[in-house]
Amino acid sequence: MAKPMTKAQLVSAIADETGGDKKTAGAHLDALVAIITREVSQGGAVTLPNVGKIYCRERPERMVRNPATGEQIKKDADKVVKMTIAKALKDSVNEE
Repeated sequence: MAKPMTKAQLVSAIADETGGDKKTAGAHLDALVAIITREVSQGGAVTLPNVGKIYCRERPERMVRNPATGEQIKKDADKVVKMTIAKALKDSVNEE
């Protein structure tokens, strides 16, 4: 598996793709992250076309097992962030 792209590499790639400078590309990336974070933390969802949908899901209270002791513990209800990958992205990964 290849190493994940860093933020600096992503900002540079955005600047190259759009023909802009890195400072503007970095500001746009930061704004996008802030919008996604705000929307998902308020219980909404964000769809990135041809990439996927990011959303928050509530998990009910449940019993879990402590791997060290094997003891059953009740875990409170919580929320998790999920992402459903778009079919277009899945298809592009599986092309040969």
